[in-house]
Amino acid sequence: MEQKGTKTRPRKLYEVPNMDVTPKNKGSFLRPLKALSFLFREPVTLPMEPRPAAENYRGFHVNDWEKCIGCGTCAEICDNEAISMVHIPDLPEDHKNGIKPRRPAIDYGRCCWCALCVDICPTGSIALSREYIHISREMNTFFILPDEKGMHGLGYPIGWGKNEDSDLLDLKRQPMGEVEPEARSDNFDEIVDGFDAHTALIEASRCIQCGMCHEACPTNMHAPQYIRAIWEGNVEKAVEEIYRTNPFPQVCGRVCTHRCETACSIGRRGEPVAIRWLKRYAIDAVSPAKVKKIALADKAKKKSGKKVAIVGSGPAGLTTAFDLAKLGHAVTVYESKEKPGGMMRYGIPEYRLPYDKLDADIAVIEAAGVAIECGKAIGRDIGFDALRSDNDAVVVATGLGQGRSTRIPGSDQPGVFSAVDLLARVTAGESFDLKESAAVIGGGNVAFDIARSLARLQKKTFGKVDVTLVALEARDRMLADEEEVIEGGEEGVKVFTGRGPKQIVVENGAIKGLETVLCLSIFDEEGRFHPKYDEADVILHPAAMVVEAIGQATDVSYLGKDVTEALEWERGRIKIGRDGSTAVPWLFAAGDMVEGPDVIHAVAAGHRTASAIDTFLGGGSSKLEAAE
Repeated sequence: MEQKGTKTRPRKLYEVPNMDVTPKNKGSFLRPLKALSFLFREPVTLPMEPRPAAENYRGFHVNDWEKCIGCGTCAEICDNEAISMVHIPDLPEDHKNGIKPRRPAIDYGRCCWCALCVDICPTGSIALSREYIHISREMNTFFILPDEKGMHGLGYPIGWGKNEDSDLLDLKRQPMGEVEPEARSDNFDEIVDGFDAHTALIEASRCIQCGMCHEACPTNMHAPQYIRAIWEGNVEKAVEEIYRTNPFPQVCGRVCTHRCETACSIGRRGEPVAIRWLKRYAIDAVSPAKVKKIALADKAKKKSGKKVAIVGSGPAGLTTAFDLAKLGHAVTVYESKEKPGGMMRYGIPEYRLPYDKLDADIAVIEAAGVAIECGKAIGRDIGFDALRSDNDAVVVATGLGQGRSTRIPGSDQPGVFSAVDLLARVTAGESFDLKESAAVIGGGNVAFDIARSLARLQKKTFGKVDVTLVALEARDRMLADEEEVIEGGEEGVKVFTGRGPKQIVVENGAIKGLETVLCLSIFDEEGRFHPKYDEADVILHPAAMVVEAIGQATDVSYLGKDVTEALEWERGRIKIGRDGSTAVPWLFAAGDMVEGPDVIHAVAAGHRTASAIDTFLGGGSSKLEAAE
């Protein structure tokens, strides 16, 4: 106990009580000179020059620029923000195929050599060499990842690279159930089962959020966001992200050409993330009432007082209508057929796109306030001039509803059909003269759609399939989706590639078969369509009916003479600006009829056209109201 009146200083934590810290030997003033005795001795340290390092030593990064696609995943995973993506002007750029003209650069003042950038790289382009002399000849520490020889060009071996033990990516897609060919060959039931919640979560976990899919998609869908929401178990959030850019999630979740998956960086070494099927899972998992509430959350509360007429209820027309209705404009869509949907309904078989799913998407569009009048053909039931006088703007989006003919000998015979016409009749349940054997000319998706539809009808009617499909392109260059080709073969469709139609053989007024010749080349030296054939190589494909699926056209006769002459034309199509505007200020055009067939491209065109029309109508106030 301290005596009263005495003072003590507080003891530091590291002090040891009662320890004598007085130096025992103060040394000599000559002691520093002792170092001079080592001056002329041989050094025992190794010089700063290349020498072997441990096999897993993590030195400087190297990057194979031929493999690198500039996705930036390495930069995203780096906790120290040591990696930056640098734009390289001379590199190729191809967003459709997931290639960006940029490469990673390392700030070695931040790098901790954890190698996460190597382990996450989807292409396997990044590695860590055994180069350990961390000295820059340029006297800085910020480098574009160097070539395979390392930072100093000395060719150090790789110390840490992509391997099965360290790979952070799941390269295999989750399996999804599909109806077996035997069970689907005589009906139009949907083929693909779709993901359940468990497989959807696992599939979503494969996504590395690189965003290559977003830039490849014509509508710039927020695929990384809705995939992440699925992974988090929030399907309503996923639907919200989907509806930011696409009012046809049920349709595109089933029949989209999925450019996003072509660009998916995971697909560089493995199978791309099933982005399309994840979209389908999310929209199927949420009730129709909730989907409507989510989709219409940003709908304008006030009306603009402007009216817009849209001719055609395909994806472009209905997307335009949906956007305009949400902005407060009054929109009426006119459809010549009995039901809306255009080629989505009358050109895509139900085994690929169940029509109740299409109806679900259209119901949301109608809930936005879009009026759809079916069975109303412009030019027949309503004059185009009357349409113009009753509206502030008009959109034509009538698609490609007419088939093209090969015009080969015999193509004008009864029993020769257009694929689009026949698909429409199949959809409507109309009868036609189905034969036990059929030949289809064409190698695109439409050709396979009608071939597989005929196969089902033959199986149901005759108990067997006899459908031959002849494509001009070689097998590895076919225009149809690979899954169409594979599934068609499973269902009994016989495919002949690299052959062109010569004539339809007719005997005694009846079709005997399709005669084809070997195709040597499709395009001439200038890239124009000009097939050349080997006339000595001829095959007769027995068939009692022939279907032509070589292309589609649009009918614009309803426009009338005055409007037709006022418009500008380009190769038989209305010439438009990127926003769908035409030479006639109040008239806009969108979709397949001006840009070619593809649902997702038509949706993108609909968005652009709606935005342009809103501007034309002075819609700044309506946009503000929508935002509020």
